[in-house]
Amino acid sequence: MSESTNSSLHPRTSEMEALAQRGYIVGSKIGQGSYATVHLADYQDHNSDKHQRLACKIFDKDRAPQDFLDKFFPRELEILTKLENPHVIQVHSILQRGPRVFIFMRYAENGDLLDFIKKNGAVIEPNAKEWFRQMASGLQYLHSKQIAHRDMKCENVLLSKRFNVKLADFGFARYCVDRDGHRVLSQTYCGSAAYAAPEVVSGTPYNPKLADVWSLGVILYIMLNASMPFDDSNLKQLLKDQVAKKWVFRPKVRDALSAGARAMVNKILEPDLTQRYTLDLILSNSWIEPRNNLKSNSTIPSWPSLRHSSPNRHPITTNAHYADEDM
Repeated sequence: MSESTNSSLHPRTSEMEALAQRGYIVGSKIGQGSYATVHLADYQDHNSDKHQRLACKIFDKDRAPQDFLDKFFPRELEILTKLENPHVIQVHSILQRGPRVFIFMRYAENGDLLDFIKKNGAVIEPNAKEWFRQMASGLQYLHSKQIAHRDMKCENVLLSKRFNVKLADFGFARYCVDRDGHRVLSQTYCGSAAYAAPEVVSGTPYNPKLADVWSLGVILYIMLNASMPFDDSNLKQLLKDQVAKKWVFRPKVRDALSAGARAMVNKILEPDLTQRYTLDLILSNSWIEPRNNLKSNSTIPSWPSLRHSSPNRHPITTNAHYADEDM
C-alpha cells in the first residue's frame, strides 16, 4: 500500500477532536490492513477516574470495494455488538464520522499468537492445552449464537495481559442459519489457505462450524510443532495432502508430546466430516478434562522455547486472505 494511502488512514485533526470530546485519545499505529489501520488508544471516562487502554480499528469506507461494504462489513459490525465472552475480544464502542468507522476494543497487551510463536518457538504442552481449551471455549460460544468465524488463524488469536486467549477479527464471520432458523451452508472461500479445511479448499458448499474446527486443529498443531502442517503454495497439492492426512510432527516434538495431544490433532485434522471431532467432543475429551492446574485467570509462567531445526517443516507464514462471493 502506498505511503499516501497509509497516511490517509490516520485520524484527521477534526476527528481527533471529536473523539477526544467522547473521552478517546487515538495514538500510534500498531497494525495495517487493506481498508483499515489499527492504533493504540486510551479512554478516559469524563464522569469518573476510569481509564482504559484500548485498540482502535479505523475503517475507511471510501477505500473498500462495494461488495465488501454491502455484505461483509455490515455483518461484522452487527456480530461485534452481540459478543460478550471471556475468550472473545470485547468491543468498547463503535463510532462513525463521515466515511470512517472507529471500532474501539480491548487492547491485547501480549500481541497475537503468531508473533508469540515466531519469537518463542513451540508452546509447551500444558500451556498449549490451556490456550487450546480457551480457543475452543470461545469458538463454542460463537457457534452457540449460530456465528461461524471463518478466519481462525494464529494472527486472530490475541493474548491478554495475563496471557489469556481472545478471539478477534470477525471480518469474514457469518450466521449459520437463515431468518427461519434453517441451517445454511457456506459457499465462500475465505480466510487463509493454510488454515482452510479440505471442503473449503475443494470449493464445495460446507458447514462453516466444522470448517472452524479444522482451523482450530491447525492452530493446535502450530502451537505444538512451531510450523504449519501443510504447504499451501499449491492449492491442488494442499487438498491432496489434507485428504491423505499427510502431516507429521517433528521427531523431537512427537517424542515429547502425550498420546492425548497427538490424538487430538489427528481427530481434528480429519478430512472425513463424519469422523472429525466437534467442539463438544473436543471440550469433553480426556486430554482437556479435567482441566490442568493452570488457571485461566492467572499469568502463564515461564515460556521455554522448544526450537528444533528441520529442513522438512513448513515455516509459519502470514497468509493472504481469500474471499469469493457467497452464492
